[in-house]
Amino acid sequence: MLIDKSTSRSGLTTGTPTTAPRRRHDDAPDTAQLFARLNSLEPGPERDAVRDELVTAWLPMAHRIAGRFRERGESLEDLRQVAALGLVKAVDRFEPERGAFESYAVPTITGEVKRHFRDRMWALRVPRRVQELRNKVRVARRELTQTPGSAEPNAADLAAHTGLTEDEVNAGLEALESYSALSLDAELSSGEDGYSLADTLGSSDASYDVVIDRESVKAGLSRLPERERAILYMRFFEDMTQSRIADQLGISQMHVSRLISRSCARVRAEALGERATL
Repeated sequence: MLIDKSTSRSGLTTGTPTTAPRRRHDDAPDTAQLFARLNSLEPGPERDAVRDELVTAWLPMAHRIAGRFRERGESLEDLRQVAALGLVKAVDRFEPERGAFESYAVPTITGEVKRHFRDRMWALRVPRRVQELRNKVRVARRELTQTPGSAEPNAADLAAHTGLTEDEVNAGLEALESYSALSLDAELSSGEDGYSLADTLGSSDASYDVVIDRESVKAGLSRLPERERAILYMRFFEDMTQSRIADQLGISQMHVSRLISRSCARVRAEALGERATL
């Protein structure tokens, strides 16, 4: 007698093998009934209490997601606060008929944490596209150096690994240095003659302003009448007093004072007007 071995053993089937159910984390509680109750309640104290209960129940999951981003320049406590904010948004926006809450909450919380790094953690603000290049370069460099003894990859190696151009790789590498800033008080030398970064920076030179002012008034001075140009030259370049200028020109000191004031006002107005049109 022939025996059908395909059905003689329990647990063996000839159909399409079933996929193993997705493993649930210990911090993924069964809150389907709470969400159903939340959606049935009108705004008020009772609904707020159910909402708080849901947030408390799923808070360990939010903390687990926050832990994935530790050691990136932000304290774990702050990351947990950001993840908790993402959890609250997920609870408020979740619609039970669309599936499991965990499937909706995980990307929502993760996105909130990533947005925190993108918007709050950069010392130097860079465009979104450059931030993405930075992330690709960072991941590629980590992958290329996973093997013990691997040399530090250069721009060409990173470009070949990521499919980016070398210019894009260099932009990503520069962005890596823009994520955090070096304090001006940082010591650049550890010797007795140590100095900080601030000591290497130059200060503003007032002479530049003088050069700019001189160039700005040249055109206005050239349009003044010859006598007024002569008066200004004697007063400001030869350092003559108004009385001496008046004696030399045969006019009163009061007249010299009025001419100087009028000439300076005219030149100043023309210089400022030209700057305003630039």
